Amino acid sequence: MAATSSRNARVGTALAVGSMGCVQVGLAVSVDLAHTLGATGVVWLRLVFAALILLVVARPWRARFTRRSLLTCVLLGIASAGMTIFFMAAVMRIPLGTASALEFLGPLGVAVARGRGRGRLWALVAAAGVLALTEPWKGTVDALGIGFALAAAVCWAGYIILTQRAGDTVTGLQALAISFPTAALVSSFTITPELFPLLTWPMLAAGFGLALLLPVVPFSLEFLALRRLDAATFGTLMSLEPAIALLVGFVALAQVPQPLAVLGLVLVIVAGIGASRSGGREPRQQIEPA
Repeated sequence: MAATSSRNARVGTALAVGSMGCVQVGLAVSVDLAHTLGATGVVWLRLVFAALILLVVARPWRARFTRRSLLTCVLLGIASAGMTIFFMAAVMRIPLGTASALEFLGPLGVAVARGRGRGRLWALVAAAGVLALTEPWKGTVDALGIGFALAAAVCWAGYIILTQRAGDTVTGLQALAISFPTAALVSSFTITPELFPLLTWPMLAAGFGLALLLPVVPFSLEFLALRRLDAATFGTLMSLEPAIALLVGFVALAQVPQPLAVLGLVLVIVAGIGASRSGGREPRQQIEPA
């Protein structure tokens, strides 16, 4: 039993870290493509290809869904669409590291809500980090970009809760094979007819590659990781994502952070680790992945 638990922890950690790397690299690549297709166009293209890939791979029509589990998967798709659309809109206006740190307030909020006593004090640390990241006293903050990032944070919080519920009731990746088509359908309401003439074969090929890099591979890795790790461990690992975003933004997008922004990001990461360790998920019997 101990050996199995240790193996699950190692595998879950590797899955979570791999997911974070794919997400940030995919976002950095998406920024360039978004200058041609627009933020919503890139999101729609990624989600449509992701939906097609998951339908072929997971074949959800062969799974047995209860009414409740199917509703959970649909809601998961809506949350995934919101998280993807709002975050892409955010990184078009503010640095990748800042957007990632603000979006991380979503899972941080989940961890704080599940914490007890002093565990909720981490919210104050996170608030200080947000102030350092946004520097509202300067009056130069992109309010719309920050608003998009915070909206993505709310969706990410819902995504975590719904992913855990789906993972407890649906085997394999069938949940994602329902949620991705739902997300693609939701994102279809954000595009305009002017997008379609821009969809040349090279653009479609780029969209297919991006769909694998983000969201198919990372979302699948997160889904599997959440079934092997409790919320505290998973949240601690996810706390590192803003740091990865800062590094990718610096290397791929030449986004050089200011010292105060780095301090703010560190505070958010520390708050995330602290809150996650005090807000663990109660152990539950899980279905083995198919």
